[in-house]
Amino acid sequence: AELYSCCENTNPNAGISEKMFGHPTCGIYGYSHLTGGFAGGQAEYARVVLADANALKIESDLTDEQVLFLSDILPTGYMGADMCDIKDGDTVAVWGAGPVGQFAMDSARVLGAEKVIAIDKETYRLDMAAAQGYTTINFENTDVRSALLELTGGRGPDKCIDAVGLEATHGASHVHLYDRAKQAVRSETDRPHVLRQAIMSCRSGGVVSVIGVYGGLIDKFPAGAWMNRSLTLRTGQCHVQKYMRPLLDMIEQGKIDPTRIITHRLPLTDAPTGYDLFKNKQDHCEKVVLTP
Repeated sequence: AELYSCCENTNPNAGISEKMFGHPTCGIYGYSHLTGGFAGGQAEYARVVLADANALKIESDLTDEQVLFLSDILPTGYMGADMCDIKDGDTVAVWGAGPVGQFAMDSARVLGAEKVIAIDKETYRLDMAAAQGYTTINFENTDVRSALLELTGGRGPDKCIDAVGLEATHGASHVHLYDRAKQAVRSETDRPHVLRQAIMSCRSGGVVSVIGVYGGLIDKFPAGAWMNRSLTLRTGQCHVQKYMRPLLDMIEQGKIDPTRIITHRLPLTDAPTGYDLFKNKQDHCEKVVLTP
């Protein structure tokens, strides 16, 4: 079925994830003990498990940087758009203009979206999206839902993509305080500001696609809006192997340029510096490439 992230046989800690999620998840590199405890791929060498399925041989003259992101973030962004069933002329709103969000925008355009809207607060990320011709909304100085309605004739975007997930930092102040209080007493694990906003903003009958990671429990989920307005909610850890080959073809054809998001190139020994730049959003850092 090509639902690779739902594999039941690659997670040696399946019992842990089963207790958390009801069923086991697949094994994922560098993604905690819930997904097998496999060491991550940001190292000079990495052991590739089940390499016949999990490694893609590059036989063209593409550079390493052109194919590097096929390992994770480009397929994730593309899957976010793919789950939207985009039709020619659709308006697609993407929450989060980080690397995955940028790729979700590019993928939406490739799949036929007429208008792509980027939502973030970091001006350098919004500028990067604007340089590609996308409309931008800065949520720090604009009411997102009102702006989306204005941009879509009052109906809302046809498709909405949550490329943020559980660590969302914005939302109505009273709801934000509520979530932080719930987290403090360990009765809520995630901050679903973006998910709530996407559901409330999406046009009736539209699709909300979630590629931002959620790990536990959320509160104040707008189930009434979801059900009564016939919204389709789709999500999942990325089925990377499903998308690697088609995306490689798109890169070779020039339809997508993954290198456009690279802002910093550092040796592997400077990885801590790269993490610090990205985490604290310094020096307009969008994506760091580490070279062994």
